[in-house]
Amino acid sequence: MNKQILICSALVLGATLALAGCAGESSSTPAPSASASDSHAGHSMDQSASANDDDMAFASGMKVHHEQAIEMSEMILGKKDIPQEVTALAERIKAAQAPEIERMDGWLDEWDMPEGMDHGSMEHDGMVPEDGIKALQEASGTEAAQLFLEQMIMHHEGAVDMAESELEDGQDAEAKELAGQIIDSQTTEIDEMKQLLAGL
Repeated sequence: MNKQILICSALVLGATLALAGCAGESSSTPAPSASASDSHAGHSMDQSASANDDDMAFASGMKVHHEQAIEMSEMILGKKDIPQEVTALAERIKAAQAPEIERMDGWLDEWDMPEGMDHGSMEHDGMVPEDGIKALQEASGTEAAQLFLEQMIMHHEGAVDMAESELEDGQDAEAKELAGQIIDSQTTEIDEMKQLLAGL
């Protein structure tokens, strides 16, 4: 009787150990949850889809546009006998647009813009032609101030047009936010420059 009990106990113990081993093996390599995998894939898709072609055109084009505005501002700041209101405006333009260039450079790197989509070498609304830049460089005094204001008004109007196109066609939230800021600030400066020009 005792022998039968011992045999039964051994069989039960063996079965229990076997089941525990199977359970350990099955739990040692858990399958990744579908929700975590889907979440990661969605995040990658969101990053890659954050900007469309219009955002890239806006950032690369506006960057070059800003660079010319800074070049023009530095020219006027390097001249003598320029009205203080005009030099103050040039300082503000330079101070505002330099950080925006860095910001757009960062976006273009992040977006990994495809080759052939760089709009930096293209002509953009309001860009001052080479002969206009040369004329500003050679002018002095009131003539230089007047030419700077005339050219910068046209330049700002072009930037506003580009920014309005971004608001209409762009997709990236940060780029659209910057476009709105450009519209507000440069529209205000256009009004200011028209008043300065009338007073020269």
